[in-house]
Amino acid sequence: MNLIWKSLLLLFLISIFSFCFKDSVLAVYDPFSVPNNKFGIHILFPSELEDAGELVNSNGGDWGYVTIPIQHSDKDLRKWQDFMNTAKKFHLIPLIRLSTNGDYFNNAIWEKPKNSDVLDFANFLNSLDWPTKNRYIIVYNEVNRADEWGGMVNPSEYAQILSYAVTSFKSTNENFFIISAGLDNAAPNQGNKYMNQYLFMRQMNSAIPGIFNQIDGLASHSYPNPNFSQAPASKTAMSVVSFRQEKQLAESLSSKKFPVFITETGWSSDALSDSLIASYYQSIFANAWLDPSIVAVTPFILKAGAGPFQKFSMFDTNGNPNFRYKAISSIAKTKGSPIFSSKKVLGNSLPPKKYPMKKFKGKIKEKNTTTVSTTKTVLKWFLRI
Repeated sequence: MNLIWKSLLLLFLISIFSFCFKDSVLAVYDPFSVPNNKFGIHILFPSELEDAGELVNSNGGDWGYVTIPIQHSDKDLRKWQDFMNTAKKFHLIPLIRLSTNGDYFNNAIWEKPKNSDVLDFANFLNSLDWPTKNRYIIVYNEVNRADEWGGMVNPSEYAQILSYAVTSFKSTNENFFIISAGLDNAAPNQGNKYMNQYLFMRQMNSAIPGIFNQIDGLASHSYPNPNFSQAPASKTAMSVVSFRQEKQLAESLSSKKFPVFITETGWSSDALSDSLIASYYQSIFANAWLDPSIVAVTPFILKAGAGPFQKFSMFDTNGNPNFRYKAISSIAKTKGSPIFSSKKVLGNSLPPKKYPMKKFKGKIKEKNTTTVSTTKTVLKWFLRI
């Protein structure tokens, strides 16, 4: 075979192999490009997944969302792979929120994350087999509060961490869908202790111009403030529709349109009756939360036991579903159809930049031996031509 034909055949084979391996190189997909069930719930423990699925996939729904935090000290491969497997079993799309640990010297605040913490998370979470192609990552929590950022609010530092998270996660695997932290929508401007979320966002952009161009989505904590008790009709900057102003500001500071993830919201039963809260949920889901920019709404919280979050819980202290649970369960939902990975993703991509890679004990190594063998055979055949 002459050189020209051999070159053409090589180009053809490269095209075929590129198509076969496209799942490992394509970036995130638009969650609105497929049928999407926006109903979700915030949980604290993997053991709650079955109950979460029963709620968010009720009344015609499928593939709803679940928000869960993971702490720096909780990188247990078996635990979190079991979580991913169980989420897949109950048709739940995980929204993983990065979390630090409580400060060693002051348990009233959370540690401020370091770049190394973010990189460890990127390597660890990439070692897991996820239920869906998009791997949703929320980069920390309410960082416009000092107690969530090492004792002192610092939008410049958060912007740097967010930018580093985008780089490190996407260098590890481009299917990571990076979402900025949900901010406290009732925070005042109070020295280094609190900062209004809109000022915080502007100062993030001042520190790293175009920071919002780097992310894939916005998280919002659209609580009905003040006092977690305002009616759905309230349209203030600290209400259940505060996501609109956050989105508008982020888009004015960038060149893109943002999908919104309301990862925390809810009314307090310390201020309102459970039956009234139930009616509020029915009203808001039928009105403002129909907004086409919302990918998911995961109210806080599914279960709280007898703890301090019981006022937001979907279950009473006896473990029975309350009125707000029943109200959400009764709402008609969409049968979601997310895109899945065509193969397991453990170690399927290496970072193009030389980031240090941390080894995690017990990591499972997987290899697509059939594809590799076929590729070698074809290439050997070609080289013998």
